[in-house]
Amino acid sequence: MGMEQQEADRTVAEAVARGINYFDVAPSYGDGDAEEKRRVRGNRPNRCCGTLAKIFWRSPSVSGFQHRFWVCGSGLEFLRPRRQENSLKDLKRKLTVAAMTALFAAVLFQIVSVPSAAQSDDAALIAKAKAIHGRVLKLDTHNDIEPSNFTPGCNYTMRLTTQVNLPKMVEGGMDVSFMIAYVGQGPLTSEGYDHAYRQAIAKFDAIHRLTEQIAPDQIGLALSPADVFALHKKNLRIAVIGVENGYPIGTDIKRVKEFYDRGGRYMSLAHNGNSQLADSNTGEAQGYLYNNGLSPLGREVIAEMNRLGMMVDLSHPSKGANLEAIRLSKAPVIASHSGVRALADVSRNMDDEQLLALKENGGVIQVVGFASYIKTDSKERVEALAKLREDFGLAAPGGRGGGRGRGRGNAEFAGGGAPGTARACPVEGADGSAPAGRRGGGGFGRGRGNAGLDALSPEMRAEYDKRLAEIDAKFPPARRANVKDFVNHIDYAVKLIGIDHVGISSDFDGGGGIDGWNSAAEAFNVTLELVRRGYTEEQIGRLWSGNLLRVWGEVQKVAQKLQNEKG
Repeated sequence: MGMEQQEADRTVAEAVARGINYFDVAPSYGDGDAEEKRRVRGNRPNRCCGTLAKIFWRSPSVSGFQHRFWVCGSGLEFLRPRRQENSLKDLKRKLTVAAMTALFAAVLFQIVSVPSAAQSDDAALIAKAKAIHGRVLKLDTHNDIEPSNFTPGCNYTMRLTTQVNLPKMVEGGMDVSFMIAYVGQGPLTSEGYDHAYRQAIAKFDAIHRLTEQIAPDQIGLALSPADVFALHKKNLRIAVIGVENGYPIGTDIKRVKEFYDRGGRYMSLAHNGNSQLADSNTGEAQGYLYNNGLSPLGREVIAEMNRLGMMVDLSHPSKGANLEAIRLSKAPVIASHSGVRALADVSRNMDDEQLLALKENGGVIQVVGFASYIKTDSKERVEALAKLREDFGLAAPGGRGGGRGRGRGNAEFAGGGAPGTARACPVEGADGSAPAGRRGGGGFGRGRGNAGLDALSPEMRAEYDKRLAEIDAKFPPARRANVKDFVNHIDYAVKLIGIDHVGISSDFDGGGGIDGWNSAAEAFNVTLELVRRGYTEEQIGRLWSGNLLRVWGEVQKVAQKLQNEKG
């Protein structure tokens, strides 16, 4: 047996000892590396990673000859050096018997790394995406807040466990946050309206406190698109106020103007639960108050919002209420945080009929990065879970999409602890964790809790858990949505209604978040995926902010026209 063959056998033995089952080799000549590299051919659907490692052996009989191993993710042609074809024939046969493990690939990568075409392309794409991300104005139309995070001692200048705050906006390159005066639906009584009004005002005041007292050198409040551009030019982050649920206006239409004067620039007429203004999307399962539409007061509110220049928000009201609002509105409307129902069949999302009506109106859907509005469980799982809840007398899940988002606690429980106890500021730990005793990212809000389950007897709870485990085994839950899934919704909407009518939102700190975009700090990943899909810089700019700002500007123009006509 020749020396080279012995070396080849020893190479195979060492590879097997290291746990390698298969890898491709491309031996090359010392100064002929470039030529041999060009000769690499084969089936490379994922493209060769291009890592080159000088390992195992050097032939003593051929001057300047070295064997190098191309570490690749798919099969490559074994390239025989022209002068050693016969001596390497057996090595080829042995080395192409099985497959290389990822562990040893990592070892090889650490020896000598040579960027491949694929790696170079990916690096170029990332660099392109970073440049685009830095140039376009990035706006998120839905970020929930909690007033206790807007105090002198605990606020958004700190890196809190909230998904949005100033450090995370800066890290992710986010420019504009629509901060939300949200109030959950309560009883349609004077007491309910008054309580909701106080909650809404606390959130308006919190946003003004941040922009006017706590951090006016870091963030400003915008009341118009012109303000957005002016503040951006000053290198400030920008807050805009949105109102989620018209419930707090009660039956006093003058409160619409009050909310506008306080800075509110959009408002939805309902949340989860029918309001005094409109039926909710939850009416599909729980029933409607207004035959799947608007109330007489809701129609008046639409007209008043048009007159003031306040955008009408379609996220959360029922389909019928939305279509009626589109017909009545003299200005373009928005859906501040909704998904595409054709891809995720939940009542909170917009079906094609609503999307096409939105296009005809000139409005925009801000596609939301909320996991359970992007990916849903199978129909069989949903039905099985509904039957399980029914059998145990448990209420249907409400709140924020069944709890698959980030989720929050109880909006009424703003202190984060027992009544009368001091609240710890939820400053994020070095590892991103919340302080002891805190859960859910530092937010509060509208998660659904486990009161029903907690009321079950130990025996009943054990039976419930057993049946739930059986359902999980038979109908596994969908994996959590990621950025690719999210951009699939954007793609669908763009193809159906055109890119001028599509935007981006997160619903952070209100249940939103997906793998890869779980806080404002990760916003770049959305831009990167859009670049991967072939969107141009101009298109990405429209998606991130241009379309929403256009609609906002048109709403203002309609308001000015209506006010001029009235004299």
